[in-house]
Formats: sequence, C-alpha cells, structure tokens
Amino acid sequence: MRLKDKVAIVTGGGSGFGEGIAATFAREGAKTIVADIDEAAAARVAAAIAAAGGTAKALRADVAKAADTDAMIAAAVEGYGRLDILVNNAGVSHRNGPMLGVDEATFDRVFAVNVKSIFLAAHAAIPVFRRQGGGGVILTTASTAGLRPRPGLVWYNGSKGAAITLTKAMAVELAPEKIRVNCLCPVAGETPLLATFMGEDTPEKRAQFKASIPMGRLSTPQDIANAALYLCSDEAEFITGVAFEVDGGRCI
Repeated sequence: MRLKDKVAIVTGGGSGFGEGIAATFAREGAKTIVADIDEAAAARVAAAIAAAGGTAKALRADVAKAADTDAMIAAAVEGYGRLDILVNNAGVSHRNGPMLGVDEATFDRVFAVNVKSIFLAAHAAIPVFRRQGGGGVILTTASTAGLRPRPGLVWYNGSKGAAITLTKAMAVELAPEKIRVNCLCPVAGETPLLATFMGEDTPEKRAQFKASIPMGRLSTPQDIANAALYLCSDEAEFITGVAFEVDGGRCI
C-alpha cells in the first residue's frame, strides 16, 4: 500500500474529485479526514471508506474560515497523532458567462474558497509539519483554467492561476524543509461543478467541451485520484512545485 500509515486530509472530500481522492488514499493505507462544507456528504464518503475496510473520519469545514481550517488540522493530529498530507481540493466557481455578469459577492466567495483557503491551510498545517521534524505534502486542486483559460470563466480562471503560482512559490520556500507542494490541473470532469463550468448541462455543451480535449472525454474522479496518489506518495519525493496536467491533452 503506497500510503500505509500516512495521515491525510482531503477538503471537498464529500463529492467529485475529493471523494475519488479520499477513497483512493484510504484504499492505499492512509488514515483520512474527509472534510466538506456539506457534513452529510462527508459522512457518506467516510462511511463508504469504512465499509470498504479503510479508515476515515468525516468533518464539516468551510475552508474559507480560519477557525474551521484550524479545527480540521487539529482533528487529524488529535485523532491520528500526526499529519502527513494535506489536499486542498475544495473549490467553487461562478456560472459560465460574461465577466461583468459576476457580482462582487460571488467573486469574493470564489477567491475565498479557491485562494484564501490555501493561505489558511498553510498557516495551520506547516507548523504541524515542522513540529513533526520536517517533511510533509501539500497538494492543491488547481485547473487547466489556470493554464489555458476558457471564455466565460474569467474570475475562476484567475483564482486557479493564483493557486498555481502559490504552489510554485510555496514549493521553493519550503523545499529545504522537505515539505513538498504541488498542484493538479484537471480538465473539466464529471463533478457537481460541471454544469456551472458549462453554463448549462446539455448534450451540445458537453460535446463542445469534449471537442477541446484531444483524448475525447471529460476527466473522472479516478483520473484525478490516481495523479494525487502518485504526487502524495514517497515515489514522488523529488517532485515539488509542479502543476500536473490531468487533462487528456487539453493544454498542449
């Protein structure tokens, strides 16, 4: 098992990519905190992990709030004795449409969940990594939107561009302490956010999105989980600062 005895937190773990990551990590031996703003969704995923023989606890957390983030990190340490992996996966978007159609409150929420959460998680997790003697992994779910922006998602694109830049800057600063920081850049996938990205979920919109992906399909939670597993495992011990494209060729 590639994550045997590791302790991991996965935010946004109640659905989509986060659910895939949490289930895969648990299957590979990690003790996992499934954190989500939807407590029932987190509980469902944790229960499914336990039923499959894994170890997981559900936790409600709004990653845009410092108190919730601090409590999430504390829950891992108090429940499992340490923290090895933090996956900043929770994310939101505005609906696909003209940039001036997005109001200030929506913009603030997108940047709070997609960007400020990285700041809050770093403040909470890095001191834990240091107290443990150094080492640790931070993985953020960014997006191809931060590399090859689509029209209609301007402010979301910007938030994911920020996530990528933060990943690289953190990686450089933390490398001497063997704290690795990477991010994933998935193409649009079968998650609850898909309709928001497309503006509306219709066969025509799906065909349009698939046509922009050379491999001809959307991503799946398992695609993303497989990449996350590698980057968070000891096999990737010399990899940091990477924006890993999981996109079927979208960014070529």
